[in-house]
Amino acid sequence: MNVGFIGLGLMGRPLALHLEKAGHALHLWARRADTLQPFARVNAKAHVSAAEVARHSDVVITMVADAPDVEAVCLGLDGIAEGAKPGLIVVDMSTINPNAARTIAQRLGEKGIEFLDAPVSGGETGAINAALTIMVGGKAEVFEKVKPLFDKMGKSVTLIGDSGAGQVAKACNQILTGVGVLAVAEAFNFATKSGVDAGKVREALLGGFAYSKILENHGQRMLDRNFKPGFKAWMHQKDLRIVMEEAHRMGLMLPAAAATGQVFNALVGSGMGENDSISALMMLEKMSTPEA
Repeated sequence: MNVGFIGLGLMGRPLALHLEKAGHALHLWARRADTLQPFARVNAKAHVSAAEVARHSDVVITMVADAPDVEAVCLGLDGIAEGAKPGLIVVDMSTINPNAARTIAQRLGEKGIEFLDAPVSGGETGAINAALTIMVGGKAEVFEKVKPLFDKMGKSVTLIGDSGAGQVAKACNQILTGVGVLAVAEAFNFATKSGVDAGKVREALLGGFAYSKILENHGQRMLDRNFKPGFKAWMHQKDLRIVMEEAHRMGLMLPAAAATGQVFNALVGSGMGENDSISALMMLEKMSTPEA
C-alpha cells in the first residue's frame, strides 16, 4: 500500500519506519528537511507538499502538534485535500479538540475524503516499540481498511465510535495520566519531606490497591531523577487545555484535571516545558519546605 506520512517528530518517525518495514511504500512531506534523513535508505519518497503526498497515497497519516496544524495540512494551501484522489483516507494521529476533529471530518467528507481521528497513548517508547494504544473515531468500514496499518504501530487498537470519539477517549486518557503523574509526585514528595525513603514507599504501594502503571513506570523514573522527555510537559499542558475547553463548553466540573493543568502551566512557565511531564515532582519539591 502507498502510505503518506506527515509529522515525522519523536513519535511519527518510528511509526512511519514500522510501516515501511512492513512493506508499505512511504510518501513523505516535512517542513524541516532534516526530519527526512532517517528515510534516505528505505522505500520512501519525499514530496514538495502535502498535496503531492496525497496524490501518491491510498492512506495519509498525519501526526502534528494541534488542531490548527491538522487543519492546515488537510485543508490549507497545498494541503491534502488539493491532491486527494477518490477513496483517499486521512488518518490523524495527533491529539486535538474533539470538535475540531468532527469539523475536519465533515469538511473532508464534503470533498469525498474519508477521515479517522486516531490519537495514541504510550509516548516515544510506545512508538519505538510499536506498542501504542490507539483510540479511533470514524466509520467502522473505514477503520477496518486501516486496521492492518494500526496493527503495525500499536498493540491495542479500539474503534471508540463516530468522528471525534477517538479524541474524547484520548482526553479521558490525559485526565487519568495527568492526575496520576501528579498523584505519584505528591506522594513521593510527601514521603521524602517526611524523612521516609520514597523508593520503599513505592515498593510497598505496588503490592496494594494503589498500584498503577504510572506508579510502576513513571514512579521509578522519578526515583531515578530521569526527566528526559518521553512525553513533554508542554504536550500534556496542551492536552489538558483541550480537556478544559471541552469541560467549559459542556459545563462540566473537572476539579482534578483543572488542578493538574495548573501544575503543567507552572512547569511550562518556569522553563521546564521540554522536560517530561513527571517533572511535576520537581515543581512540588521547589514549592515545599526542606525535609522534616
